[in-house]
Amino acid sequence: MNKLILMTGTLMLLVSTTLSAQNWKNIKKQAKEKTAKVKPSNLASSGLSQDEVGKGLKEALNQGVKKGVTQLNKKDGYLKDPQLKIPMPDEAKKVEDKLRSLGQGAKVDDAIKSMNRAAEDAAAGSKDVFFSAIKGMTLTDAMSILKGDNDAATKYLNKATKSELTRRFQPIIKVSLDKVGATKHWSTVFGSYNKIPFVTKINPNLEEYVTEKALVGLFIQVAKEELKIRQDPSARATDLLKKVFSK
Repeated sequence: MNKLILMTGTLMLLVSTTLSAQNWKNIKKQAKEKTAKVKPSNLASSGLSQDEVGKGLKEALNQGVKKGVTQLNKKDGYLKDPQLKIPMPDEAKKVEDKLRSLGQGAKVDDAIKSMNRAAEDAAAGSKDVFFSAIKGMTLTDAMSILKGDNDAATKYLNKATKSELTRRFQPIIKVSLDKVGATKHWSTVFGSYNKIPFVTKINPNLEEYVTEKALVGLFIQVAKEELKIRQDPSARATDLLKKVFSK
């Protein structure tokens, strides 16, 4: 944008043979004044202090996390979303295929459903970790996110919270797995498979697998909410968000 303004001034000089030296100085002065007003971000923070921008971004992230977690915490929040649904593990694909071929697909379906139910049940436990990371965000972080890609905030949260979320989420997942009967369905599936003659026995770690997939889905959902706030004016619930993210 800076180069465009200066080039415009140059072209004006070339096409006008009657411009005086004083006029050319005026053009350069005006170009510099316009350049100083150009923001490097496509988000209009004009009229807001950096503190207000930082506050607005944290507000946006808190809003996105609340909505994202609430959506996942609902029945079918994971199960009925093709992007988020937790399938059987890749290494257990042959287990699924074999049992379905033997007419035991219902056992597999029950296991898949219960894994997703456990993730949905546990999702609410992620909010405090996210809120803590958002609260500790620096002004530099906030400005970088504001000027970044459409998923810049999600990437920041992933980096800032993934380790802590994994540590805190797995025990929650364990409780949820037992609560919704996932452990029982999992044991039924692999117990049935391992009884088949001549197969190589397999039994992936249920807690680790569901925890990993649940967190992947969690960040996908947060990214969806971030995109809405950045691109959809109706998703900006407060006046500050409207000012920070207006075009």
